[in-house]
Amino acid sequence: MSGRTVTSAIFVLVLGSFFATLCDTFIKMAGSDVAIFQLTFLRAVFMCLFLLPIIAVRYRRYARNDFSLGLKLHFIRGNMWVLAAVLLVLSLAELSLATANAVFYTAPIFIMLLGAFFYKERLTIDVILAAVFGFIGILVILRPTEVSAGMISAILFAVVLATNSLLIKKLPQQQDMLYGLLVTQVFALPVAAGLAFWEGAAFQFEVVLFAALSSICSILYSLSCLIGYRYVASSQVTSAEYSGLIFAFLIGWWVFGETPDMGLFIGSLFVILPLLYLSHRDIRRLKKQQLMSNTRSNLGAG
Repeated sequence: MSGRTVTSAIFVLVLGSFFATLCDTFIKMAGSDVAIFQLTFLRAVFMCLFLLPIIAVRYRRYARNDFSLGLKLHFIRGNMWVLAAVLLVLSLAELSLATANAVFYTAPIFIMLLGAFFYKERLTIDVILAAVFGFIGILVILRPTEVSAGMISAILFAVVLATNSLLIKKLPQQQDMLYGLLVTQVFALPVAAGLAFWEGAAFQFEVVLFAALSSICSILYSLSCLIGYRYVASSQVTSAEYSGLIFAFLIGWWVFGETPDMGLFIGSLFVILPLLYLSHRDIRRLKKQQLMSNTRSNLGAG
């Protein structure tokens, strides 16, 4: 699929959401007693190993000055990736796949709130209500009678994911996304290696397998985003990524024997529906702007 049409872009993003859920599945399959830092380090290693051949094939397309652009941001994002990877393992070790993913989908809410704080983006009443409903959804999903490490990790993961996503806006536009992803992972290696050494866990072959599989899925998800958002306005297709929650429900039930309760479904609706409304609102605004532009062009031509 080329991603040049809305339909093909949506298909690519749904496929990407499936790979993202598979990534979480492989991490959860590693078990709750997995060596967290060892898994994180191996994931970074495999990301680099899998990306290197792709970058080598595309090498001639890059301008020489592109290689040194945005290194500070890649360094920050690389170390934030390590933090996010650790939080992801901690949350999946305690929460069900569907519950963790439902909380992860609050990341767009944090993106909007952090965007208003760091980029002075305007907060409308719709965005504020979406944030309020989203946090109500978190409470309904988690129903926290007591605060646990898994709950905190899932929410913090969404915050770190949102922050890392906002930093993408600062990256050089002319730089290839996959090359940027490789540099980010390279910068993640020293911290991840240091933490794995400090952890001192015995080497586990199973960790290698799950790290490799989850890394492949992460790269495929990144590729789907690259294709899905390249030619089509993000507001027209971003809702397709919420299909990942359906995959989380199904895989959680099939692989881990998890049975989602009504609270999870209701809480997910509180999180997803306001975001779908905002996406639909943006689509209507874009169509209105395009209609006005076409009308002015026709008047000018007349």
